[in-house]
Amino acid sequence: MRKSFLMYLFVFTILLAVIFYVNGSKVVASKDKEIEFLREQLEEQKYSGDSAAESIIQEDTFSLISNEEALTYLENRGFDPAEIILKVEEALISRNTAEEDNDLVPYEGMSGPFRINKVKLLNHKWAIASFTDGTYWGDLLISFEIDEEGNVEVFSEKAVLYPQN
Repeated sequence: MRKSFLMYLFVFTILLAVIFYVNGSKVVASKDKEIEFLREQLEEQKYSGDSAAESIIQEDTFSLISNEEALTYLENRGFDPAEIILKVEEALISRNTAEEDNDLVPYEGMSGPFRINKVKLLNHKWAIASFTDGTYWGDLLISFEIDEEGNVEVFSEKAVLYPQN
């Protein structure tokens, strides 16, 4: 009886060992698949991260801050580029009024007055601005002149009004 008990115990132990081995190998196989999937996602993220970095670099290409020639031009005339940026932005946004369209925008507001809400200086002569009336929006190409005293005069060159979807 003792021998049969030990034999049953031995068979039960072997059966448990086989079950644990099969279950463990399935777990390892599923984890290997998950690791491979995550590696593929990581590679995709590396490539998309490179393209995002390139787009940021390209966006900064058309900016007064990254344009060495424009910065040199302003500095040679005795102007601080950061101060010029603020003056041009102020000259554009200060033309926004509560009841009337900004006079630089060549369109009449349909859902209210058009106001300039965002400005980016491209170089020492040009800026691009975004305008909206709350429903419709567009972009505006602006040229500007800076006199010897640092006063800014702005001129509207071209504008585009996007259709409402």
